[in-house]
Amino acid sequence: MAHNPQAPQGPEGHDPSGSTQMFRAFVDEGAPQAAQPAAASSGPRIGLIIGVVIALAVVAGVAWLALG
Repeated sequence: MAHNPQAPQGPEGHDPSGSTQMFRAFVDEGAPQAAQPAAASSGPRIGLIIGVVIALAVVAGVAWLALG
């Protein structure tokens, strides 16, 4: 295990907070997440596609007016 000279050290020379164990517990706690339905995840995608199409139409309209 690597030694971190900036980490707080106890009298025995180890990290008293047990940061590695706490980090693993934090990561493991968030692991069992249920998958969201496909219908819920397609909503933002459709909004993004519509936004891109509108942005392209606005850019094309401005270019048509500027060059025409």
